[in-house]
Amino acid sequence: MIEWSHFYDTCLSTVSDVFPITVIIFGFQFAVLRKPVTNLPHIIIGFFYVILGLSLFLMGLEMALFPLGETMAIQLTDPEFLEQFRLSGEGAIHWQDYYWVYLFAFCIGFSTTVAEPSLIAVAIKANQVSGGAISVNGLRIAVALGVAIGISLGSYRIVVGDPIHYYIIAGYIVVVVQTFYAPKLIVPLAYDSGGVTTSTVTVPLVAALGLGLASTVPGRNPMIDGFGLIAFASLFPIISVMGYAQITHWLNRELEKEDNKNAL
Repeated sequence: MIEWSHFYDTCLSTVSDVFPITVIIFGFQFAVLRKPVTNLPHIIIGFFYVILGLSLFLMGLEMALFPLGETMAIQLTDPEFLEQFRLSGEGAIHWQDYYWVYLFAFCIGFSTTVAEPSLIAVAIKANQVSGGAISVNGLRIAVALGVAIGISLGSYRIVVGDPIHYYIIAGYIVVVVQTFYAPKLIVPLAYDSGGVTTSTVTVPLVAALGLGLASTVPGRNPMIDGFGLIAFASLFPIISVMGYAQITHWLNRELEKEDNKNAL
């Protein structure tokens, strides 16, 4: 009974969120374009599916993904668990003793990004537009590695308590330098890849992981230290995708040189 009332409240909230979009679309259609809406029954059914899907998705976040991420962070930072696998000597627990946290962050970042629907859509379109020059799986793996490394580094930042702006500034300096040397074909796609990673699957778990870490690591403030992991998840795929393109370009050039030598 409680779940049905929760579903009803979530549906009402979703309808209120979608209503302004509906007003804008139909307002422009009738007031500016002054044309009837084609396939109106299909559009109405589609809006119903959107409201239903968003409502179920939001309930799923609250009931599963957010609690799961926070629970894993709490369990991995439990002092009794850390004592079993600590790498440092006696005394206080140090940053290297949280290596299970970094490994979990890497794995969850990689797996959620590979499953990200928006990334799959972008990778398929990039493959089609480039005539097969950009591999679908290659792009997905490059982005997933960037997210995994970024979330691991962001988890390390939470554990040690470093200011986030140092990491972000350093990361974007690397991006700017790479932009000058990466193949021009890949640069816009790399920037877009950083955006599509922060979507429906990745964000809930990453946000829950950051808040869970900041709540359990001694001396950390969830408001100050808990947020920011999503910024790492957006930044590092740009670096990894351009790096992937640079390595591929260099390998192809070396193969061409080798082929030219053999031809001579």
